[in-house]
Amino acid sequence: MRNSRLNHWFKNFQLPAALLLAGTSSMAMAQVQPHVYDHQYDLVVYGATPSGISAAVEAARHDLHVAIIEPGAHIGGMMAGGLSRTDTGNKIVIGGIAREFFERVGARYGQPIEWNFEPHVASAVFDQMLRDAHVDIYMNKPILEQGGVQKQGQTILALATADNQLFRAKVFIDATYEGTLMGASGVSYTWGRESENKYGEGLAGYRVADQSGPSRDNFTTQVSPYAANGTLLPGVQSSPDEKLGDFDGKIQAYGFRLCITQRDDNKLPFPKPVNYQPADYALLARQLEALTVAHGHAPDLGELVSLGALPNDKFDVNDLGAISTDDLGSSWRYPAANAAQRATIWQAHYDYEAGFFYFLGHDPSVPVSLRNEVNSYGLAKDEFIANHGWPWQLYVRESRRMLGEYILTERDLENDPVIDRSKTDAIGLGSYAMDMHNVERIPLSNGLVQNEGGTYVPVKAYQIPYRSLLPMPSETDNLLVTVCLSASHVAYASLRMEPQYMIVGQAAGLAATFAVHGDTTVYQIPLAAMQAQLKTEHAVLDIPGTTAQ
Repeated sequence: MRNSRLNHWFKNFQLPAALLLAGTSSMAMAQVQPHVYDHQYDLVVYGATPSGISAAVEAARHDLHVAIIEPGAHIGGMMAGGLSRTDTGNKIVIGGIAREFFERVGARYGQPIEWNFEPHVASAVFDQMLRDAHVDIYMNKPILEQGGVQKQGQTILALATADNQLFRAKVFIDATYEGTLMGASGVSYTWGRESENKYGEGLAGYRVADQSGPSRDNFTTQVSPYAANGTLLPGVQSSPDEKLGDFDGKIQAYGFRLCITQRDDNKLPFPKPVNYQPADYALLARQLEALTVAHGHAPDLGELVSLGALPNDKFDVNDLGAISTDDLGSSWRYPAANAAQRATIWQAHYDYEAGFFYFLGHDPSVPVSLRNEVNSYGLAKDEFIANHGWPWQLYVRESRRMLGEYILTERDLENDPVIDRSKTDAIGLGSYAMDMHNVERIPLSNGLVQNEGGTYVPVKAYQIPYRSLLPMPSETDNLLVTVCLSASHVAYASLRMEPQYMIVGQAAGLAATFAVHGDTTVYQIPLAAMQAQLKTEHAVLDIPGTTAQ
């Protein structure tokens, strides 16, 4: 059955009591060993995500000698990996390098700016930006899982990669979705959902679906989650022993953002996974039957997935509704997993989502009209060519979150008169809604099933403080974190958008520039001068006073 390979280590995995970790001394304080290659840079950026690329380009444009190190085989993270319909929020807040990227994409389509694009176009634009800035690019270089970070006191001296290369620098930036360098450097972090009481957040913690208020993508029909023998169907988790607002270590669901088309000259059929089992989709079959009865006709594909139109007759596929492309529950162990375990989780998500489309296109329980519609689509064969049209990047919507100098919370994102939302160290703005995808699918006491954890609450434009990029100074003095930055689960649900990652990345690259040129730490840079420079580069630091759309 689906996810059986995960069950053994999932069952035996124990979450830390406080979900508070620091890199082990064997990682953070390893002795310097001889390496085949020994590189010296001003700045090393780990992770060629859009955030990492923005940081590297910004610093290189200010004459720093910069390396960007990517643990995988591709640059561009989610924006080149399938997330092609940009979560913009209020476009006014997107300036600087982030906006430059969308303008460069637009130029490829003969437009002043383009927010929605094909994955291969994003990849090409990112590659050109790095090369234009003369950033040294290193691919397929994961950090050593033991002894990967070398420190002296609070200062990171170097990181070592698995192929026996050493990268020294004055400043380091972690731009990975997983916070790999951050964790290996001895920096404190957390994951999961804080309780309501932790930071006084009304949206925090366990949000049982029939009590949580604003929610998204839930059941609108009455469906039982139980098999004939009384056991729960695949894809349904046991009802937790939690109350509304309780802390837990669970995170929102992951999935893949597929790029699909109906053009016969450019499509590949949806693949049948090796581990495909029709029984894994028994709940989906019940949902389709219930929707057909409720509506008087079979649902179409647009009721089961979000089809975001892209140039050249393509679509970006996103989760929509009660049962869709998100694989609820399979993401929970990802933040604490090692590389091999994460590969297993990647495969489990592939098996689920590929199986989801194969089931819709082939199972006899699916209405014929829906089967025919699904089979009229296919993976765009000119995208992710080396992977047969399937994205290489799993949509890691959240993983670890740093416990840094300033922890952004729900109150920072709301128009709360009790708290001063103006940040003297602002380096950018966020504006997208607090968008939490569902966390789990659970049985209710009435014998029906509901999804839990999904919330979508608009926010006012808010300032992102420089302090949220900084670890505690007692832990390290030359590291900036631009993706797994310091925020609660609720606040991170808005911060996690790629334009914001890019905005933060540019600020981090400029901070590294000031630290290197001023021969100081990232804590002692002249903030006013940095903010002034960001503004000259068309970054947006002031609150426009408008609500995100």
